[in-house]
Amino acid sequence: MKPTMDGSKTTPSDLYQYIFELQKTTSIKWRSSTVKERSKRLENLQDWISNNTQRIRQALYEDFKKPFPETDLSEIYPVTSEIKHTLKNLKSWMKSKKVSSSLSMSGTKGKIVYEPKGVSLIISPWNYPFSLAIGPLVSALAAGCPVILKPSEMTPHTSGLIQNMVVEIFDKSEVSVFNGDAEVSQALLQLPFDHVFFTGSPTVGKIIMEAAAKQLSSITLELGGKSPTIVDYTADLKDAAYKIVSGKFLNCGQTCIAPDYILVHESVQEHFLMELKVAIQKMYDPDYEGIEKSKDLARIINLKNYNRLNSLLEDALQKGANIEFGGTKNPETLYIEPTIVTNLDESMEIMREEIFGPILPIIPFKLISEAISIINNKPKPLALYYFGEENETSEKVIQETSSGNTVLNDCVLHYLHPNLPFGGVNNSGIGKAHGYFGYLAFSNEKGVLKQRIGFNNSTLVKPPYDIKTQKIISTLIKWL
Repeated sequence: MKPTMDGSKTTPSDLYQYIFELQKTTSIKWRSSTVKERSKRLENLQDWISNNTQRIRQALYEDFKKPFPETDLSEIYPVTSEIKHTLKNLKSWMKSKKVSSSLSMSGTKGKIVYEPKGVSLIISPWNYPFSLAIGPLVSALAAGCPVILKPSEMTPHTSGLIQNMVVEIFDKSEVSVFNGDAEVSQALLQLPFDHVFFTGSPTVGKIIMEAAAKQLSSITLELGGKSPTIVDYTADLKDAAYKIVSGKFLNCGQTCIAPDYILVHESVQEHFLMELKVAIQKMYDPDYEGIEKSKDLARIINLKNYNRLNSLLEDALQKGANIEFGGTKNPETLYIEPTIVTNLDESMEIMREEIFGPILPIIPFKLISEAISIINNKPKPLALYYFGEENETSEKVIQETSSGNTVLNDCVLHYLHPNLPFGGVNNSGIGKAHGYFGYLAFSNEKGVLKQRIGFNNSTLVKPPYDIKTQKIISTLIKWL
């Protein structure tokens, strides 16, 4: 029943339930949706983004002073490229896949049919509030799933923009947006969604997983963690420093796949530190006017996170860490200068907690086994980066560590690769996203078996279990 809209008797939970029921009806209808119908929804989304680029840029700037070019690169491009890739491949993704039959299954035909899981909940984070909300939405629409989307309350301008966008493009029975704080997420998670897609911290991910388990909802968790970077003595240090600075300080370090800490071979540590400083200066202060004046560096999202980062840095300094570069801060403008820290140990909070900001710890190592041991003694990261020659050492790193993704001689770039699965492992996430893998996340891979009518192989092993039947079963177990 549709709730009253005068506000007198309708609670938020009533509205959530009402929209959920509308989308449940839609989800049944969309099970038979065609490539053309799904593509049209994606094309409408693509057109809206194309026609409202400036609105997106302005919303991100108002939320945390994100530079327009950075918004284009990290918020708009990932979504538009995802849409284009999906439109190009959706027809082949939706086709059922034939599977071969074993000897014991002779006479049968099998195939995998991809059906939409159904009504889906997407809970997105604040650090990339547009792309990390709309990217999963692209995958859900491609799979034929209606969506309730809950953006972050910490980026109100972008979240409001997303709500307006959805209203302009979709009927509420197809896609709806609910803004608000954690109480909204908690209320939504009481509903029996067919799939829940969450991007955020491991701590909150555990809460989401527990709530989803009560409904037996399938989940995709895109989390984070301390993504390590190894710089071997064989690395091109100038090239490595430039790429690491770019990946680390993108979005002022507030990136789940940013290099969290650097493990550098002791023989090249000083040279590498020099190259890092040069790269920071070239990117953010080429005219030596002060990095704080740079228009190319975003700001910390809010005072709470600023204080958290400040505490991490102060704790490290009190326990003996050294600042090699940066360290300037301004709480009034939520500015923290790109900061390089050395002389660290595991007693410091900065070596335990995901930094998620513009502070970069540098730890020397002598043997690659030492670097691998440091990585393996922490929860499995979302990404691992290795800079050096591609030889037995890089292969050893790949084989002896576990991470959601591994990148050689670059960082962050894998997020944009359309044919690679993106996601974590254990503490850094469950399930994969992007492209075909995102389509699968919102799809049920349904096995379909066709048996011929009349006598077939299975007839030979049905009761009564006489001596002949028992011999056939024994042969089946032994040889097939």
